[in-house]
Amino acid sequence: MWSRRRTAGEVVLAVVMALLAAGTEELAGEHGWQLAAVALAAAVLSLLRRRLPSTTLILTGGLAPLLPGFLVLLILVGWSAGRYIAGAGRALIAFTVAYVLNIATSLLDVWDLHRTLTVVFMSTLYYLGTTLAPGLANRYWTQRRSLLHALQERNAQLLRERAMVASSARLRERQRIAQDMHDSLGHQLALISVHTGALEVDRELTDRQREAVGVLRNASVTAMHELREVVGILNDGIEAPVEAPTAPVRAGDESGRAARGTAGIEGLVEAARAAGNKVELRRLGEYQPLPPAADHAAYRIVQEALTNAYKYAPGAPIDVEVRYEPDSFVIEIGNEPVADPPRDVVSGGQGLTGLYERARLVGGMVHAGPADGGGFRVAGVLPYGVVEAAPLVDVADDFRQQSTRPLVGDLGPVTVGPADWTFTERELAMAMRGGRSTGRGVAVGCGIAFASLVLLLVAGGFGVYFLVGAMEKGMIDPGEYDAVKVGAAEQEVRDRLPSGDTIATTGLHGKGPAEPEGAKCLVLMSSEVVDSEAEPVFRFCFKDGKLIEKKSYEVKR
Repeated sequence: MWSRRRTAGEVVLAVVMALLAAGTEELAGEHGWQLAAVALAAAVLSLLRRRLPSTTLILTGGLAPLLPGFLVLLILVGWSAGRYIAGAGRALIAFTVAYVLNIATSLLDVWDLHRTLTVVFMSTLYYLGTTLAPGLANRYWTQRRSLLHALQERNAQLLRERAMVASSARLRERQRIAQDMHDSLGHQLALISVHTGALEVDRELTDRQREAVGVLRNASVTAMHELREVVGILNDGIEAPVEAPTAPVRAGDESGRAARGTAGIEGLVEAARAAGNKVELRRLGEYQPLPPAADHAAYRIVQEALTNAYKYAPGAPIDVEVRYEPDSFVIEIGNEPVADPPRDVVSGGQGLTGLYERARLVGGMVHAGPADGGGFRVAGVLPYGVVEAAPLVDVADDFRQQSTRPLVGDLGPVTVGPADWTFTERELAMAMRGGRSTGRGVAVGCGIAFASLVLLLVAGGFGVYFLVGAMEKGMIDPGEYDAVKVGAAEQEVRDRLPSGDTIATTGLHGKGPAEPEGAKCLVLMSSEVVDSEAEPVFRFCFKDGKLIEKKSYEVKR
């Protein structure tokens, strides 16, 4: 089924073909029903050229010599036939049959035994230039585009296979990391939980010490639950859904289901205060929900910032500010400087890097660095909506530049990049970047196109030269006409005048006054044209070896 755009384009093209056909018929002197019939036939054949390319080509090629209105349509039909006829054998047969019919109807239209070869030669040149050359050009162009499309699909398949291999490698690496984390960290956290549980029931501890030990035990239990979730993500690649708590949950809760979103920020602050830190929390703006990934990122930003403050500025006051701006969620964590910062802090150096990547994946950003008045500041900006991360791969790819349409394969569509080249430039770039076989294909195609162009130019030049010579063989000056006397010998007159055996005088016989009975007449054109609508003609009639009559008259064009 045609799209609306294709339908509108085909209708407009059919109307243009009909108008051109009607105009050409009118210039040829046709009027009335034949003009309308030719225009309607041109429009119908234009619409059918895609569905029935062979039939349309044969009909148009056979009728073009008889109907001048089909001459322009023949170019369009030849161009379309080169693309839509399936198979080289069928295309060869269709173009050959159309050529034979074109030559046959040309001979029938201007039947003259003396000018048969001339008609065949001129018709062949016209058919090659208007039908065969466009058909071959479009066929090569179509095959070239089909090859590029196949290369695109092949490239998309290779990209999918590469992604599958990379995904499998990541899965195996995650499983290895998960096993190592479970074996090492799980054992250590379990020991911490057991020892802190035993200390909590020790009667010699004070209430203050027992409360601190309880916080440590709850923190170790929570860490165990988080470790299990991380191990599950590394094993399966899918994060388990987190159910919203029915009651306020503080960090370090024994259930291990502490809120890890913006709702859990207060729990982090309370846990920090319970550990002896001075932390102030401020909330500004009207609450707006965040997407799950951004909500979890906000929790991790606060958690990592507080952890850094514990490590590098122990005992320093910490400010946590949460702001719900109209267009984004902003969170800032800052600590004041300390007089004697610790120097033997153990750090993996991946905390802040992980925050940058986590924020980037949800379309946000994180800034961390020294504050103006001293101390350290971590700030994050996260969007309320779902924003895809910027691609890490450059879209200016050789295959992706071929088309803006998504490529569809067995595993779904593959998005392509924007096209900033013309199709010809992309094709040339594709050939230059491709292998030797592709470059050879382009070289062969360019060679064929160049050879065809040279052949057409040579044939056109020869045709012009032949046409000029043919005109000279069919024309005389009015002075020469006046110099010939009636009664002169036939051979003498014929030696003096051109032979008239040329395509230029085709159609002039039988259009003037009646010829003398039994006479053979020579019809020539005048080299002087006075009226643009009439052709001056000179006729010489011979009988019994003598010139018995000469007449001068005009033939309507």
